[in-house]
Amino acid sequence: MRDNIETDDSGVRQNKAKNRFELLVDGHLAVADYLIIEDRMIFTHTEVPVALRGGGIAGKLISFAMEAAREEGLKVVPQCSYVDRFLDRHPEYSDLRA
Repeated sequence: MRDNIETDDSGVRQNKAKNRFELLVDGHLAVADYLIIEDRMIFTHTEVPVALRGGGIAGKLISFAMEAAREEGLKVVPQCSYVDRFLDRHPEYSDLRA
């Protein structure tokens, strides 16, 4: 099981204490919030600051999140519209959708 905070090479980290994935870029924090209920990771909100939009930040966050869900044996529930679209565009994660 992962520690409370784990970071990948791109700087994305899972902050379990705050139930979110985070990426700090140039002083701006992008986040993907989630809840874990039973065997499901429920994504409730993804937010990328205006200054960072269009640079693939949300995709980096959610790719890392999908790998974390897979590693922990969780199914994904995309209540957040971005995560829902991400799963539609990335069939490599289709097995994770609850």
